[in-house]
Amino acid sequence: MRSAFKGWMLAAGLALAGLSPAVAQPAAPGEAAATAGNAASAPAEATIGNSAAVAEQAPDAAPAAPAIAADGAPTVAGNPLVGRPTDRLMSIQPQVTENGQRAMDFHNNILLPLIVAICVLVLVLLVWVAIRYRQARNPIPSKTSHNTAIEVVWTLAPVLILVAIAVPSIGLLSAQFKPAPSGAVTLKAIGNQWYWSYQYPDHGGIEITANMLKEQNEVEPGQRFRTDADGPRLLATDNRIVLPVGVPIRLITTANDVIHSWAMPAFWIKLDAVPGRLNETSFTIEKPGVYFGQCSELCGARHAYMPIAVEAVPPAQFAAWVRSKGGSMPAAGQASSAEIPQPGADNSAGALEDAGTADNMTGPTQNVTAEPATSPQGATGNPGGTGDTGR
Repeated sequence: MRSAFKGWMLAAGLALAGLSPAVAQPAAPGEAAATAGNAASAPAEATIGNSAAVAEQAPDAAPAAPAIAADGAPTVAGNPLVGRPTDRLMSIQPQVTENGQRAMDFHNNILLPLIVAICVLVLVLLVWVAIRYRQARNPIPSKTSHNTAIEVVWTLAPVLILVAIAVPSIGLLSAQFKPAPSGAVTLKAIGNQWYWSYQYPDHGGIEITANMLKEQNEVEPGQRFRTDADGPRLLATDNRIVLPVGVPIRLITTANDVIHSWAMPAFWIKLDAVPGRLNETSFTIEKPGVYFGQCSELCGARHAYMPIAVEAVPPAQFAAWVRSKGGSMPAAGQASSAEIPQPGADNSAGALEDAGTADNMTGPTQNVTAEPATSPQGATGNPGGTGDTGR
């Protein structure tokens, strides 16, 4: 009887469950990410950059640009082990460019073994000399002044070591200054005391200023301060530079005041920014992420407060970011034709802005030649004499 009653109750519960409306259950974070990834993987070709050979499979809907939260903080925190200093890290930062990986292999496979071998050899020689030629064993020292074999060895050995280092290092140096291809994305970095400003000449002239974010106890209430999502202390910026992954980048550096240096360890990039000069290099970021660097040239009192933050995103997301900043993507297959003037030149951004401000205040400058004012008064007030008076 009791088992029959339980059976009837179970049947009634199942019937009620079948009649009740279904309630959507929240998906787990991993499931939500997988669902979002599947939804964003619809095939649709979007050409990024100037090169028709560089394409990215974009979703049906416009990809989200690297957005920021309501308080201005970025939504991507980055990998705490990549692209930034890491506690107890005993090696070079993981490299995400071809030149960086090549340099890291050069360091690990050539330089480090040579250094270890030389140090071990010198240590063995010191121990052997201290034991073999000590006073107790050699009360009468040798008077030998020359040894041809030893002199040949210690002359040839350093030459061979230098050749072993020079051959790969010259190739690496040449690769670092290889010109960018025709479809590269141009980024102009301008050093200022003490912050970086950036321009995208090929993408509608987007201009960005990046300042270091202060800590919470260093700002007034209500002002934005650094959070863990922004990046490490002294390295987080209020505006990140956004660059596409897998697309060649043409980096051009200059400065408005003193010499700075744009350095990004994860890219194996360190390029001086010199006033009145344009320096150029190129690289390609191979992995998405957030990467941090600093100015590496002593440039004044606040030299330590010029961080660099780069957010590398897929090309389609980069295109969405360009549009969100009011820029435009260049035509595919078209070489860069944007003029990149020197800071302070007549057609530079600063000069044009100053000219526009002056025009708004005083009206446009008339391009006429004014006659110099003349005065009949002699130079009698000159303590040095009358000068040309009377001639």
